[in-house]
Amino acid sequence: MNLRFVEAFYWVASLKSVTRAAEKLFLTQSAMSSRISALEEELGVLLLDRRDKHFKLTVAGARFLVYAKRMLELQRQLKSEMGSGGPLEVSIRLGAIESVLHSWLIPWVEQLRKDNPLLELELTVETTPVLLDQIRRGTLDAVFAALPAAADGIRSQAVTPMEMVFVGNSKTHRKRRYALEDFAGADILTFQRGSQPHVSLLDTLRQAQVEPRCVHTISSISAMVQLVQGGFGVATLPRLAVQRLLAFPDLRALACDTALKPLPIHVSYREDPSSPAMEAVVRSALSFIDAQQPPSKVRKARA
Repeated sequence: MNLRFVEAFYWVASLKSVTRAAEKLFLTQSAMSSRISALEEELGVLLLDRRDKHFKLTVAGARFLVYAKRMLELQRQLKSEMGSGGPLEVSIRLGAIESVLHSWLIPWVEQLRKDNPLLELELTVETTPVLLDQIRRGTLDAVFAALPAAADGIRSQAVTPMEMVFVGNSKTHRKRRYALEDFAGADILTFQRGSQPHVSLLDTLRQAQVEPRCVHTISSISAMVQLVQGGFGVATLPRLAVQRLLAFPDLRALACDTALKPLPIHVSYREDPSSPAMEAVVRSALSFIDAQQPPSKVRKARA
């Protein structure tokens, strides 16, 4: 039995689409359909129910999916034990929100490249809802987002949350420490409407009965930073991102008596029984993130 055909069937069943499975394996849709048909002919049963427009496995297809996963896992174990031990080929379609991009993503990717010289990366930077939709559809292999993805074949794990801080312009915000009331009547910039930072900021202001002049919702960290640099209000940003934005000398994290809620980060990735690459990438990311955090924060995140 040709394991390439088995792999093709596994991804068609996992992604519930011949088209998306073909994109995953870099095949044409006709080539993917041909592999499934050849596998069905060899087994003597239909694996896909083609009578309906909606994707559906036959009873035989659902049973064979269990065996297909076992076969691919066995192939993976054999390659691991009998292989040469050379560098692992890592090809990953990765997605991340802007907060991750501007905080630790780039130095981690640099480290990942050193550890895996054969790394091939396809990077997408988007909002959390878009990233979760893309990993469910199978167009991304792993995402770092503010929410976990929930779907068959996808694993999610919490990462150490990001500390959020108020950020201002050092030329106009010179106080050593601020109270939340100091921002009454000011313009506050935060992430897109409905996002976790936006919702938690509104809750924090409401509980303290503080009414700013206006809360602006902006999806781009770069845009927020340039606005603050130009003297347009105060922004809420991850502290790590502020520390890395050295090109903006007037940017300053403002100490505040009221702490902002941390930004939760989750890594979600699609299981691949045929390759250990995805698990290796996730382990690398978690180790890199934990190495930058105080032990107390790491323990709290795991809890």
